[in-house]
Amino acid sequence: MKLTFRIQYRTVWGEDIRVILNDDTEHPIALSTRDGNNWIGTTNYEAPVACVQVTYRYGVFCNGVCVRKEFGAIPHSFDIGNAQQTHYIMDDCWRDLPAASYKYSSAFNEPHPCVKPNQLNNHVGNCITFRALCPELYNKKQELGIIGSCNALGNWEYCRPLRMYEVQPNVWHITLDASSLTFPFEYKFAAINAKTGAVEEWESGPNRTFHIQPLLRGETYLPMESEVFFNLPATKIAGTAIPVFSLRSEGSFGVGDFGDLLTFIEWAAQTHQKAVQILPINDTTMTGTWTDSYPYSSISIYAFHPMFTDLRQLPALKDKEAAARFEKERIRLNALPQVDYEEVNLHKRNYLKAIFKQEKEAILSSKDFQQFFADNKNWLLPYAAFCFLREKYGIPEFTTWPEYADYQKEEIEALCDPESESYEDIAYHYFVQYSLHVQLLKACDYGRSKGVIVKGDIPIGISRTSVEAWTEPYYFNMNGQAGAPPDAFSTKGQNWGLPTYNWEVMEKDNYQWWRLRFSKMAEYFTAYRIDHILGFFRIWEIPTHSVHGLLGQFSPALPMSPEEIRSFGLDFNKEFMTQPFINEYMLQTMFGDKVNYVKENFVVHRHHDIYAMRPEFDTQRKVEAFFAGKTDVDSLNLKEGLYALISNVLFVPDRKNPDMYHPRIAVQNDYIFNRLTWNEKEAFNRLYNHYYYQRHNEFWYSEAMKKLPILTQSTPMLVCGEDLGMVPDCVPWVMDQLQILSLEIQRMPKDPKCEFGHVYAYPLRSVCTIGTHDMSTLRGWWEEDATVTEHFYHSELGHWGDVPKQAPGWLCKEVIEHHLKSPSMLCILTWQDWTAMDEELRNPNVDSERINIPANPRHYWRWRMHITLERLMKQTEFNEEIIRMIDESGRY
Repeated sequence: MKLTFRIQYRTVWGEDIRVILNDDTEHPIALSTRDGNNWIGTTNYEAPVACVQVTYRYGVFCNGVCVRKEFGAIPHSFDIGNAQQTHYIMDDCWRDLPAASYKYSSAFNEPHPCVKPNQLNNHVGNCITFRALCPELYNKKQELGIIGSCNALGNWEYCRPLRMYEVQPNVWHITLDASSLTFPFEYKFAAINAKTGAVEEWESGPNRTFHIQPLLRGETYLPMESEVFFNLPATKIAGTAIPVFSLRSEGSFGVGDFGDLLTFIEWAAQTHQKAVQILPINDTTMTGTWTDSYPYSSISIYAFHPMFTDLRQLPALKDKEAAARFEKERIRLNALPQVDYEEVNLHKRNYLKAIFKQEKEAILSSKDFQQFFADNKNWLLPYAAFCFLREKYGIPEFTTWPEYADYQKEEIEALCDPESESYEDIAYHYFVQYSLHVQLLKACDYGRSKGVIVKGDIPIGISRTSVEAWTEPYYFNMNGQAGAPPDAFSTKGQNWGLPTYNWEVMEKDNYQWWRLRFSKMAEYFTAYRIDHILGFFRIWEIPTHSVHGLLGQFSPALPMSPEEIRSFGLDFNKEFMTQPFINEYMLQTMFGDKVNYVKENFVVHRHHDIYAMRPEFDTQRKVEAFFAGKTDVDSLNLKEGLYALISNVLFVPDRKNPDMYHPRIAVQNDYIFNRLTWNEKEAFNRLYNHYYYQRHNEFWYSEAMKKLPILTQSTPMLVCGEDLGMVPDCVPWVMDQLQILSLEIQRMPKDPKCEFGHVYAYPLRSVCTIGTHDMSTLRGWWEEDATVTEHFYHSELGHWGDVPKQAPGWLCKEVIEHHLKSPSMLCILTWQDWTAMDEELRNPNVDSERINIPANPRHYWRWRMHITLERLMKQTEFNEEIIRMIDESGRY
């Protein structure tokens, strides 16, 4: 058969348009043009045996290399018809994403069975195939139809539309005999009743008009695909964010589990909420201490944390005495106001091992387990081996293991062989992950059945002592630490201690590591939050010798040469500007009566009143090591002061090219900046603003567009981005182009000229919330700064008079209502903020509701609900108030 492609696309000199057929990137079909705008090309095509549908995308090529191609999840397509249809003519327009791509996501439109396209009899050779994209029908028990002004299209009679065929999810085709149509004609797409075939809703907009030149025998013409919209209100829903570990039920074991998650989803559905958002649930077990409670440093991007196992869903323990002991511990731990991470994991691990010993033969031989193992073997086997070796050698730092420090697939497969003496210990981890898989899938499937989005969280990083760092070290830069630059919540920046990504290597296999990670999440979730989406543009990379984040630099970035620095009017002096500046005034001011101790032990006198750090203390890590274990106030103050000395520089050398430099972040607050003259300060600020707010926009845009289109379109999940912090101008460009939902928080406005965000002006494609797990609750924030609270009370809420010192229930309710009535597609509030409006129900201890303090890298993640889920379900008045507020806001 012959294929002809036609598209309008404006190119620049040296570019050409080609068609990538059935994802065959090696043999694209070249098109030609006379004006650089209208492209056409014809090729002979032999369809594979049993091929029904052909898919294709357009790409822009330069010097034979594809520099851009359509990236949407839905490619163009056409159906192979009868033997008489020998020439297909496609008119197309460039399309990346549909206009409302969120409607195609699994959050609002689950994948569902489709049908084969209609095929005309062999006597029909001249055909027209209409193609349409429409995601709004599946859950309404409707189908898409076409109706028009000629008899073959029903003469506008509402009971005579032609049914179209959903050939892939939300893609509708119909092929008509061209000779049966009267040209020109008008037509519309319509939603028709799946049983009666009658029109129930008409697409919005004016009638479509069809003009066509006469077709030659055997030609099938395919006009441009149409996106069909009906006059429906915007999709808006409400939901709750809560960590799984924070859930509390009468039967949980001192920590929330996947069984509790199902119950929480049930509560959400009963209160007309359509979303439940959780924090990362991956395994973080490294030391076995409370420091493992940090959920954003996982040891596996696939494995779940064993503590989330619902022991109630496992077989009963036959040892009655042991069962009684565990029950006693369960009751004790479940009564605690917060999670005792170490005790909970100790007892749950012992219980899981007892159940495994009792049930291993039955479980490991079951058909369901065998299928799970086969589907997940690629990650499950090295994960289980890693856990076994971590416990055997008592340390997660695999580089120090006496054996298996360097991952060799064959050696690990031999270690995990069923005949190996280590097999039972390794298989235990298979069993735990299988149980977690079954329980999470059950909870998420329940959410689907109730129309509740279960929204997962993808951390930006992994632990440097993780399975992936062990098995795939080439994907990571181990000589750097990921973090975040300073902000209002962490003035010294954040150092997460995680390795950064080697994006150059990841690009070579089309980001397979990420695509597999996203695909695994899509088995459970219908939406996800990309933690720190800025990391896909650039990451704040901190050298391994630093503790704070101030000496970091963006990676990738465009450093500055000394000549360029001078071009801004600043005379570059390497020794003064890149080495810690320390003088007598600083030492006296910072250390007071401890100044002589500092001089004698940590610094050395150079000349005049200038000092330098001693070589044994010239990095923050060296200082940290000296003060290890010292927790008295004087030692802590001395340590922080020495950290500040070391970071007192104007420029940081580039990590790849030490002869190039980056201006140090937030240096205007430090002593070295005050040593500059007025003219030098002006020059530095011009340079600083250019570097941080102008220089990288196009560069970082291109970096993000290499990765995010591939990743966000690799699954049908709804994509939400956490776009907080120091946000470059290019971030909204990319998020808008890829239709990624932004995060809107009133106390962190996107517009720097505003003290607070304007809830009524939020974009539709956004998630609005009062606060996140990294922030204080609404009630906690209300008491932090009386000046800010007063401004908010008077200017944002419009109230007069004295400001309440504590946030009363009526005020919290008012703030919630403002958010519910915002234009944001998703309004997801923390559970603490929902309960804040009920003064009898909410926790009387405001401070205890804080989940995380980002400024503290060793924060203990342990907050739990102060009431049980069972009691929550019985709060009739509170629950009915949530229902009323959600319904009145149009979010149900």
